[in-house]
Amino acid sequence: MSDNTPINVFYDAVCPGCRKDRRRFERWAGKRGHAIVWCDVTEHQQLLRDKGVAPEAALRSLHIEKSDGQIIEGIDAYRLLMSHIPIFRPLAWLIGLPGIKGALRWYYDRWVKQRLKREGRWSE
Repeated sequence: MSDNTPINVFYDAVCPGCRKDRRRFERWAGKRGHAIVWCDVTEHQQLLRDKGVAPEAALRSLHIEKSDGQIIEGIDAYRLLMSHIPIFRPLAWLIGLPGIKGALRWYYDRWVKQRLKREGRWSE
């Protein structure tokens, strides 16, 4: 699952944990980090809308735009991001397995909902 084509990673730059995760991924990517462009969802709302992604959806789940314009979301977005970092390629494969992928998605969705509610940014 090796992939070094450029990607745009849309992340929640308001979230301290998300900023920390970005710094970690940048450090882990090292020289290969040039293929990962980090985009704050708040600053790129119109671009996301133009691609069919509502701003609320972008806050609730990681979205990545591939070089061909395709948007990948959720656990699959994390897998794509990890595929750009050689040490994480086996983990990217592992979290794509059906039982693991579903469980991680459930946990991630709950965590994000709790975080956004705590910050007063959750809307239903």
